[in-house]
Amino acid sequence: MAVKKGCEQAPMLASTPAKNYQQVTALSPSELPIVIATRESRLAMWQAEHVKSLLEQRGHKVTLLGMTTRGDQILDRSLSKVGGKGLFVKELEVALEEGHADIAVHSLKDVPMDLPEGFVLACVMEREDPRDAFVSPKYANLAALPQGAVVGTSSLRRVALLRAVRPDLKIEPLRGNLDTRLRKLDEGHYDAIVLAAAGLKRLGLAERIRAVFEPDEMLPAAGQGALGIEVRADRQDLIDALAPLAHVPSWLAVAAERAVSRAMGGSCSMPLAAHATWSGTELHIEAAWGDPEEAVPTLPLVRAELTRHIGDLSRAAALGEQVAAMLCEGGAKSLRNGAL
Repeated sequence: MAVKKGCEQAPMLASTPAKNYQQVTALSPSELPIVIATRESRLAMWQAEHVKSLLEQRGHKVTLLGMTTRGDQILDRSLSKVGGKGLFVKELEVALEEGHADIAVHSLKDVPMDLPEGFVLACVMEREDPRDAFVSPKYANLAALPQGAVVGTSSLRRVALLRAVRPDLKIEPLRGNLDTRLRKLDEGHYDAIVLAAAGLKRLGLAERIRAVFEPDEMLPAAGQGALGIEVRADRQDLIDALAPLAHVPSWLAVAAERAVSRAMGGSCSMPLAAHATWSGTELHIEAAWGDPEEAVPTLPLVRAELTRHIGDLSRAAALGEQVAAMLCEGGAKSLRNGAL
């Protein structure tokens, strides 16, 4: 499947103030039979069941098609070394392409910035907590960890941000679904691990969170905490059916974040963070970049931020691209330009 850039479908909203945004309220078309392609992890199934319930409330007949992706199967290597984010979505896209499923529900942070030709991101739902969570059976927060403590994460973004504040820590790879990661922590392989707060909260595991990292401590990944629904671009009936599930403020925020990552050539091989928040009618976005080749940081993270009035996806994307340009001006290296 060829890759097409900028495949995000959304309504134009230039005249609507952000503070008065509501969920899109277009009427659903007549009842549709809808098959949802989903990974089979407990979190992925929760997300698919959540979408299923919302669609059924609107009169659609919905079934789930559970699938195992290559990203679920390859657990002994970091994603940056085996193909990146696309490993979690390719099989689902094949199911859409071949007509076995109609829509695919994704954790948006796992979705590549450029979708294959013929696919669109048809809906972004209201975002959960986008922050990272500190999880440990012994220690209350990052500062409480003793020198040389072992922290588990395979995210290069988290590695770079952790090293920036605690270069003494021993950071070890951690792969697997959420339950597997928690089990490895409980078995004593790590003193602490860092997970997305959204996944823990969705599965009713918020009590495992000892502390959350505020964005000024650990800037989240682009799209973290948001669910995106992918469809074939020629399925306007599905795009219309999904419209009532969309949450425009979340969609515009993650569109700006994903534009930063897209402009930088963002993937699992780049420690890149991007996080956007609303203040009235203005969208404020912050981004941070770290050198993936630095085992011990010798230079501070490159950071950039910008605030603009935003009303539609094109302006959100332009804001993200401006912030990416600011990162490059500050010394960040874009994979898009082959600098790494």
